[in-house]
Amino acid sequence: MFRGILKHMPTTKYPNVVIFDHPLIQHKLTYLRDASTSHRPFRALLYQIAGLMVYEATRSVPVVEVDVQTPMERTKGRRLAGKVTVVPVLRAGLGMAEGVLEMMPEARVGHLGIFRDEQTLKPIAYLKRLPKDLNAGPVLLVDPMLATGGSAAAAITMLHEAGATDLRMICLVAAPEGIAAVTAAAPGMTIYTAAIDERLNEKGYILPGLGDAGDRLYGTG
Repeated sequence: MFRGILKHMPTTKYPNVVIFDHPLIQHKLTYLRDASTSHRPFRALLYQIAGLMVYEATRSVPVVEVDVQTPMERTKGRRLAGKVTVVPVLRAGLGMAEGVLEMMPEARVGHLGIFRDEQTLKPIAYLKRLPKDLNAGPVLLVDPMLATGGSAAAAITMLHEAGATDLRMICLVAAPEGIAAVTAAAPGMTIYTAAIDERLNEKGYILPGLGDAGDRLYGTG
């Protein structure tokens, strides 16, 4: 159904990054970038893109064969083998988590509260609520922006310390600096994104980017 949704970056430069080059995702991302898009449509677009992206991010999730009784006869089917956990980085990650849960309502949800000090650009953690058995299946870390990578790297460390063994990250827009930081923190972990932008500015914001995702999501900017 979603074959052809992906475009892989050259292996030599970003071997752990998968870019979603599907026209529908790029169409919605363009509206997200538009400064005139208000918080209500921004929230809906973020939700929709996350729901589309999770299809590919879970393509390799293990399944088991089970017996199932249809209204006509008994047959074989497949179900997820483990427990999928969605972990949004608060607060902007919540908008993506809702889109993922629309597609996977059976998934569990953990929460990591991490904010970036605007002076030092360093991550500061203030909340951690996670299932105890994170090694029971894939963990999807979701955050719209991968900028400096500090918050993502901190989240990855927290998740590994909590027992996560199959960790994947889904973001909307990534900067090269953020990809480098995450790759250093978790070599080999796959990053799924809709775009790799040019660079960061002096304040650590992605250029061209889409602004502060949290402010635009909740109308607080």
